[in-house]
Amino acid sequence: QVQLVESGGGSVQAGGSLRLSCVASGYTRSNNCMGWFRQAPGKEREEVAHTYTGGGSTYYADSVKGRFTISQDNAKNTVYLQMNSLKPEDTAMYNCGFVPGSCGSWSWPQVVSFGYWGQGTQVTVSS
Repeated sequence: QVQLVESGGGSVQAGGSLRLSCVASGYTRSNNCMGWFRQAPGKEREEVAHTYTGGGSTYYADSVKGRFTISQDNAKNTVYLQMNSLKPEDTAMYNCGFVPGSCGSWSWPQVVSFGYWGQGTQVTVSS
């Protein structure tokens, strides 16, 4: 059973930065897919970014390219989301997701099918 714990959310002004962390525990095999989704009130859930912890594969939504960076520390079983140049439209609840193995079918439905996502961390960006 994988457990994910997110942290790092908060309230910032537009143009500011935050770094989200997602610590995974309970899964012994390495090389998995981890990433972030977000959902704002009244809007559909949106994929933000994901990465293959075995290295060599990352994805960013167009809305965050050039501003957000996903990275990992495999020794700490942690994935980070560095968010720079934040905009009010980045305001949302951010959830970390985990899928065993490759990122080939990464999506929120796949994350839900495995049942591995965190409780979420709120990011609020004011103008």
